[in-house]
Amino acid sequence: MFLGQYQHNIDDKGRLMIPARYRELLESGAFITQGFDKCLMVMTEPYFKQVYDRLETMNLTDPSARLLRRLILANAYPVEVDKVGRILMPQNLRSFLKVDGEVVLAGQGEYFEVWKPQDWNDQMNMLQDPEANNQRFSTLDLSKRNS
Repeated sequence: MFLGQYQHNIDDKGRLMIPARYRELLESGAFITQGFDKCLMVMTEPYFKQVYDRLETMNLTDPSARLLRRLILANAYPVEVDKVGRILMPQNLRSFLKVDGEVVLAGQGEYFEVWKPQDWNDQMNMLQDPEANNQRFSTLDLSKRNS
Protein backbone atom coordinates (compact mmCIF):
# COMPACT_ATOMS: atom_id res chain seq x y z
CA MET A 1 0.00 0.00 0.00
CA PHE A 2 1.29 3.48 -0.90
CA LEU A 3 1.26 5.65 2.23
CA GLY A 4 3.00 8.80 3.42
CA GLN A 5 4.56 11.87 1.82
CA TYR A 6 8.03 12.17 0.34
CA GLN A 7 9.96 14.99 -1.30
CA HIS A 8 12.17 14.10 -4.24
CA ASN A 9 13.64 15.79 -7.29
CA ILE A 10 13.18 15.26 -10.99
CA ASP A 11 16.61 15.33 -12.60
CA ASP A 12 17.59 17.04 -15.87
CA LYS A 13 16.68 13.91 -17.84
CA GLY A 14 13.18 13.72 -16.36
CA ARG A 15 13.89 10.88 -13.93
CA LEU A 16 12.15 10.75 -10.58
CA MET A 17 13.62 8.90 -7.61
CA ILE A 18 11.03 6.58 -6.10
CA PRO A 19 11.00 6.14 -2.30
CA ALA A 20 12.38 2.76 -1.23
CA ARG A 21 9.04 1.89 0.41
CA TYR A 22 7.27 2.32 -2.94
CA ARG A 23 9.79 0.53 -5.17
CA GLU A 24 8.87 -3.01 -4.23
CA LEU A 25 5.22 -2.25 -5.01
CA LEU A 26 6.22 -1.21 -8.54
CA GLU A 27 8.40 -4.25 -9.31
CA SER A 28 5.74 -5.89 -11.46
CA GLY A 29 5.35 -2.76 -13.58
CA ALA A 30 3.52 0.53 -13.30
CA PHE A 31 1.77 3.26 -15.23
CA ILE A 32 1.90 7.02 -14.86
CA THR A 33 -0.92 9.25 -16.04
CA GLN A 34 -2.48 12.65 -15.51
CA GLY A 35 -4.41 12.95 -12.26
CA PHE A 36 -7.55 14.86 -11.46
CA ASP A 37 -6.25 17.74 -9.33
CA LYS A 38 -3.17 19.16 -11.07
CA CYS A 39 -1.14 16.09 -10.16
CA LEU A 40 0.11 12.87 -11.73
CA MET A 41 -0.92 9.38 -10.68
CA VAL A 42 1.44 6.39 -10.57
CA MET A 43 -0.41 3.07 -10.39
CA THR A 44 0.73 -0.50 -10.16
CA GLU A 45 0.01 -2.53 -13.26
CA PRO A 46 -2.79 -4.56 -11.59
CA TYR A 47 -4.50 -1.41 -10.32
CA PHE A 48 -4.15 0.34 -13.69
CA LYS A 49 -5.74 -2.75 -15.27
CA GLN A 50 -8.71 -2.38 -12.88
CA VAL A 51 -9.10 1.27 -13.87
CA TYR A 52 -8.80 0.35 -17.55
CA ASP A 53 -11.38 -2.44 -17.21
CA ARG A 54 -13.79 0.00 -15.56
CA LEU A 55 -13.24 2.55 -18.34
CA GLU A 56 -13.99 -0.17 -20.88
CA THR A 57 -17.43 -0.72 -19.34
CA MET A 58 -18.41 2.93 -19.73
CA ASN A 59 -20.75 3.93 -22.54
CA LEU A 60 -18.81 5.50 -25.42
CA THR A 61 -21.83 7.60 -26.37
CA ASP A 62 -21.55 9.42 -23.03
CA PRO A 63 -19.41 12.57 -23.54
CA SER A 64 -18.17 12.47 -19.91
CA ALA A 65 -17.02 8.88 -20.34
CA ARG A 66 -15.09 9.82 -23.47
CA LEU A 67 -13.44 12.75 -21.69
CA LEU A 68 -12.43 10.54 -18.76
CA ARG A 69 -10.95 7.95 -21.13
CA ARG A 70 -8.97 10.70 -22.88
CA LEU A 71 -7.74 12.14 -19.61
CA ILE A 72 -6.50 8.80 -18.28
CA LEU A 73 -5.59 6.72 -21.33
CA ALA A 74 -4.17 9.33 -23.71
CA ASN A 75 -1.82 10.45 -20.93
CA ALA A 76 -0.86 7.00 -19.63
CA TYR A 77 2.62 5.56 -20.06
CA PRO A 78 4.18 2.37 -18.76
CA VAL A 79 7.13 3.02 -16.46
CA GLU A 80 9.80 0.80 -14.96
CA VAL A 81 11.92 1.43 -11.92
CA ASP A 82 15.57 1.42 -12.99
CA LYS A 83 18.35 -0.23 -10.98
CA VAL A 84 18.95 3.02 -9.08
CA GLY A 85 15.25 3.38 -8.14
CA ARG A 86 14.05 6.00 -10.63
CA ILE A 87 11.27 6.19 -13.19
CA LEU A 88 11.35 8.30 -16.34
CA MET A 89 8.53 10.83 -16.45
CA PRO A 90 7.34 11.64 -19.99
CA GLN A 91 7.91 15.24 -21.07
CA ASN A 92 4.23 16.01 -21.65
CA LEU A 93 3.39 14.96 -18.09
CA ARG A 94 6.24 17.05 -16.67
CA SER A 95 4.91 19.98 -18.71
CA PHE A 96 1.39 19.39 -17.41
CA LEU A 97 2.71 19.39 -13.84
CA LYS A 98 4.78 22.52 -14.60
CA VAL A 99 7.70 21.23 -12.59
CA ASP A 100 11.36 20.67 -13.31
CA GLY A 101 12.82 20.11 -9.87
CA GLU A 102 11.36 19.21 -6.51
CA VAL A 103 8.09 17.28 -6.27
CA VAL A 104 6.01 15.73 -3.50
CA LEU A 105 4.97 12.09 -3.72
CA ALA A 106 1.79 11.40 -1.76
CA GLY A 107 0.59 7.87 -1.07
CA GLN A 108 -3.05 7.18 -1.85
CA GLY A 109 -3.34 3.49 -1.02
CA GLU A 110 -3.53 1.75 -4.39
CA TYR A 111 -1.50 4.46 -6.14
CA PHE A 112 0.56 7.53 -5.38
CA GLU A 113 0.36 11.07 -6.67
CA VAL A 114 3.15 13.38 -7.84
CA TRP A 115 2.60 17.04 -7.01
CA LYS A 116 4.26 20.39 -7.55
CA PRO A 117 5.13 21.39 -3.95
CA GLN A 118 3.01 24.56 -3.92
CA ASP A 119 -0.04 22.71 -5.25
CA TRP A 120 0.43 20.01 -2.59
CA ASN A 121 0.71 22.70 0.10
CA ASP A 122 -2.56 24.18 -1.17
CA GLN A 123 -4.20 20.77 -0.81
CA MET A 124 -2.86 20.38 2.73
CA ASN A 125 -4.03 23.87 3.68
CA MET A 126 -7.56 22.99 2.56
CA LEU A 127 -7.47 20.04 4.95
CA GLN A 128 -6.58 22.24 7.93
CA ASP A 129 -10.09 23.74 8.19
CA PRO A 130 -11.99 21.64 10.78
CA GLU A 131 -15.40 23.11 9.93
CA ALA A 132 -14.96 22.45 6.22
CA ASN A 133 -13.74 18.94 7.00
CA ASN A 134 -16.78 18.24 9.16
CA GLN A 135 -18.97 19.11 6.21
CA ARG A 136 -16.80 17.35 3.60
CA PHE A 137 -16.60 14.10 5.48
CA SER A 138 -19.97 14.01 7.25
CA THR A 139 -21.40 11.44 4.85
CA LEU A 140 -18.55 8.98 5.31
CA ASP A 141 -19.18 6.17 7.75
CA LEU A 142 -15.84 4.94 9.04
CA SER A 143 -17.30 3.10 12.02
CA LYS A 144 -16.46 -0.54 12.46
CA ARG A 145 -19.40 -2.73 11.65
CA ASN A 146 -19.93 -6.29 12.74
CA SER A 147 -21.46 -8.05 9.78
